[in-house]
Amino acid sequence: MTGGKTKLKVALTGARGLIGTALAERMVASGFEVVRVSRDKTDKKNPVWNPESGSMDDKSKEKLEGLHAFIHLAGENIASGRWTKDKKEEIQQSRVQATSNLIEALSSLQAPPANFLCASAIGYYGNRGDETLTEKSSVAKLDFLSGVCREWEKSANSIKEIFPETRVVNLRFGVVLSKKGGALNKMLPPFQMGLGGPVGNGRQYMSWIDIEDAAGAIIHCLNHTELSGPVNIVAPNAVTNAEFTKTLADVIKKPAFLPMPDFAAKMVFGQMAEELLLASTRVRPSKLEETGFRYEFPTLHNSLMHLLV
Repeated sequence: MTGGKTKLKVALTGARGLIGTALAERMVASGFEVVRVSRDKTDKKNPVWNPESGSMDDKSKEKLEGLHAFIHLAGENIASGRWTKDKKEEIQQSRVQATSNLIEALSSLQAPPANFLCASAIGYYGNRGDETLTEKSSVAKLDFLSGVCREWEKSANSIKEIFPETRVVNLRFGVVLSKKGGALNKMLPPFQMGLGGPVGNGRQYMSWIDIEDAAGAIIHCLNHTELSGPVNIVAPNAVTNAEFTKTLADVIKKPAFLPMPDFAAKMVFGQMAEELLLASTRVRPSKLEETGFRYEFPTLHNSLMHLLV
């Protein structure tokens, strides 16, 4: 995987985030040299980058010369609060503008990264009911999230205007399941108290992936150079919200009979409820399957047993 005796050097933003932490641990264990790009100005060990201004000093740039890959995972948490006007601006800037700023900072490198893997999300597809979606599916009528994802990927792809030989992969993440953060971490407390239940009518599809498979899929994309453009980082078995609710309740052995009606979800979460909780996105990981990616936790029951039991 690491090309024999020479360790492949990979830079990573968002290394302290949910996915970044799991990915860094897995990459180090697999023999990669991981360079964690920091936002801390006082960090003397790692390259330092300011996402808002794009500034990066010469010493930091020197540490990023000759990378096998740059993996860009940093971005504002979309589920950390109501989508006020300011919050939506933060989400947009932390993805679209920050990615453009990063590429601008990297543009002066003498030896550019051979591969640029940038986070995106299945929010690109929008609310699509029970339609099965693959990487070939078009973007839907634009809502906030799909618009952000489209511009985010456009920003990531602009690196090829500077470094035409750099391979770009847009990592379209589904709901990443982990006890340490994300959606599952927020759902657990009410379910553990027996207060869980489906959201809305429960028929909306959730495309999810176990945190370990998410990290493994990124490394798979890194190693399979035939992959480029969008890659769906989801498990092969999407489930409805009702199925998710039942499986989670069964695994933790708690009842789940208190649904949250549409109006209540919208009242509490606003626009975020419409685009995250009530939207239906049924996604297949076609490119991962075609290139032989092996899931450790291909079913929801497998994943929740691994995470919670």
